[in-house]
Amino acid sequence: MSKSREEKAAHIEQLQQEAQKANIALVSDFRGLKVENLEKIRNELKDNHIHYQVVKNTLARIAFKGTAHEVLNDQLSDCCAVAFGYDDPVTAAKIMVKHERDYKQFGVKYGSYNGKFLDSEQIKELAKLPNREQLLSQLLCTMNAVPTNCVSVFANLLRYLLNALNGVKDQKES
Repeated sequence: MSKSREEKAAHIEQLQQEAQKANIALVSDFRGLKVENLEKIRNELKDNHIHYQVVKNTLARIAFKGTAHEVLNDQLSDCCAVAFGYDDPVTAAKIMVKHERDYKQFGVKYGSYNGKFLDSEQIKELAKLPNREQLLSQLLCTMNAVPTNCVSVFANLLRYLLNALNGVKDQKES
């Protein structure tokens, strides 16, 4: 049973809103994947604030027109679903690539990051990068290391000075 024009227009509008908000869109093939496995992927993506939905190619082409993800229009074919990431593009790539390794029927085909087309190899490389939380942690450790090392250097200087003074005192006492 086909959808009415109003339902299709509403679906296109919803897809277009998702595409405009998202900084990354990853297209995957899920043919042959069991429903419970697809739900597992969808739930993990949802827990990380990534919207994942099955799309009709013709509706997606219309919805992506005028957005940063319009570069995907020429590639859309077969059965596909799109993951829209809003915050951290690396997290979306990591989850999709992880499930690609877990399920042979699931595959990340291509994507778009802020208007730049990404093939599957580029998405795999993106997944190898540290995510936002890891980068912030590394930055904090680096920022914390400078004052910690300064305190350690000054403490050692004072310790050496104290040892020298104790040596002079012991020498004078004897």
